[in-house]
Amino acid sequence: MRVLIGLLALVAVPFLADAMGQPALLSLATRILIYAIAAASLNFILGYGGMVSFGHAAFFGVGAYSVGILFAHAGGDALWGVVPGSTNLLVTLPVAVVLSGTVAGVIGALSLRTNGVQFIMITLAFAQMLFFFFVSLTPYGGEDGIIIRRSNEFLGLNMRDKAVLYFVILGIAVVFFAGLWRVVNSSFGAVLQGIRQNERRMAALGFAPYRYKLYAFVLAGMGVGLAGALMANFLRFASPDMMHWTKSGEFMIMVILGGVGSFFGPVFGAAAFLVLETYLAGWTEHWQLALGVILLVVVLGTKGGIAGLLARLGGRG
Repeated sequence: MRVLIGLLALVAVPFLADAMGQPALLSLATRILIYAIAAASLNFILGYGGMVSFGHAAFFGVGAYSVGILFAHAGGDALWGVVPGSTNLLVTLPVAVVLSGTVAGVIGALSLRTNGVQFIMITLAFAQMLFFFFVSLTPYGGEDGIIIRRSNEFLGLNMRDKAVLYFVILGIAVVFFAGLWRVVNSSFGAVLQGIRQNERRMAALGFAPYRYKLYAFVLAGMGVGLAGALMANFLRFASPDMMHWTKSGEFMIMVILGGVGSFFGPVFGAAAFLVLETYLAGWTEHWQLALGVILLVVVLGTKGGIAGLLARLGGRG
């Protein structure tokens, strides 16, 4: 019931923004949906798999650049003389998801041979390698990024209309979270949570922790790659900054704010982070300091972040 109420509230956002004369509210809500997908994919491996990755933004950037590069070659020379460009969302999204998952598979196959601090540092190192690789791609803008002149086409809809784009992204987000719910509550999700709690015991029971963690890492990379592709369509721009380690830090903050291991926690965390960023930046140029204080209060003063706090308040009610 609460999920249905929340979904109805999201559907009403464009109409409320129009009635209030606040078009910026619609853009904020669109960004929240996209970042919620990215944060939820990180929460999948962090909260359910116990994998602390500081290179998650690398796949976010790969998804965004997939859209940008395909757009750059649409109607012109094929990429490498073989791969044709495209401006169709039904083509660019699957390509972005597959490429992000492939990159995640390569990085995960190497990174997951370590654990703890070593795993954190090696994922960070791989992300920075990709960051500098895309900075060096001068044909696609290099450090300045690549401009996407218009959003991808989708079923003949007017994707230049922000409300239409919002509803398309909302529909994709609903499908994503429905799929994630199935995965989390499947036998695969149960094994993954068991590995997080006691990897040796799960190995003794006959499960292969490395394989399950790699599958989860690839799925998470595909999820955040989807978010990156949607962000490229929303901003009509992709840049190496999308895969910088600071972006991975933002995803981590969203997960912590919302509640690590909580299914809808990343949604609350993404909303809280972006709302705070928007309004604190309007008050002071040192908004990161204020955000840091709020994050400390949430971590030290609540159990389970915003999702845990709301659950306790609902229980008391």
